Amino acid sequence: MDFNYIEDFKDGIVIKDARNFELPHIFDCGQCFRWKREENGNYIGVALGKVIEVEKRNNDVLLYNTSQKDFKEIWADYFDLYRDYDEIKNILGEDPTLKKAVEFGRGIRLLKQDPFELIISFIISANNRIPMIKKAIKNISEKWGEPIEYKEKTYYSFPKLDRLKEASLEELASCGTGFRNKYIVDTVQKIYCNGTEGQQNYDESYDIDWIRMQEAEVCHRELQKFMGIGPKVADCIMLFSMQKYSAFPVDVWVKRAMNHFYLAPDVSLKKIRDFGIDKFGQLSGFAQQYLFYYARENSIKI
Repeated sequence: MDFNYIEDFKDGIVIKDARNFELPHIFDCGQCFRWKREENGNYIGVALGKVIEVEKRNNDVLLYNTSQKDFKEIWADYFDLYRDYDEIKNILGEDPTLKKAVEFGRGIRLLKQDPFELIISFIISANNRIPMIKKAIKNISEKWGEPIEYKEKTYYSFPKLDRLKEASLEELASCGTGFRNKYIVDTVQKIYCNGTEGQQNYDESYDIDWIRMQEAEVCHRELQKFMGIGPKVADCIMLFSMQKYSAFPVDVWVKRAMNHFYLAPDVSLKKIRDFGIDKFGQLSGFAQQYLFYYARENSIKI
């Protein structure tokens, strides 16, 4: 467990002595799109139908706009606070090459996000820039999500499945999804039509809950049956919302890091993925995040 205890204060709760918890490391390491850094260094995010603000103050983490009940039922798990990241870093740090990346991203934690939101978000992320991804997700949430008030400002939850299934190709395109609009419509319809076992024409291949329960390589294969999901996007969804910690997403930054530290520049993305999983095993996803953050923040080049 990476904290000592929690206590109330006027506007929320304090996580006392939170270890391995650095806000930029968590929110700027490519795993989430709905957190925004404020001018004071705090981050405000929309997750799981809630809005919270997070502040790091010395060794404590303050969560605004929440309660002890919500912390126990939602945020402790969302922030993966029952895991000992020192143990993970010690194991990965035995590799002298990776040790530098682990130390650089020492405060990374893998968030446990909603699978449906992550499937749509990472379909939007394919061949896209982060500001454009965030804008498209924000637009979709404002159009089909539920309003949430915080500090005299209106935020919007990510839409529920039964709301997003009403979205047309034209409406999604107007939100900034581009050519990915047809992938979203097709994926949403498949998930909606296969969300309940036992219904007519049920196909478990498109049931998110069934996919999530499969072992990693089956999960990886099944996710790629959805339009717009390739190997890298499937790995992201698995790692950031399905707790498949052997997943090893290979994007441009991870490719650069792996070429820089371990492999020749001409190695294929699949071979990089296979090498990463073979080398780091059940901790591959954690290794990937340390490598990604290190490579991007230091602008690693081959």
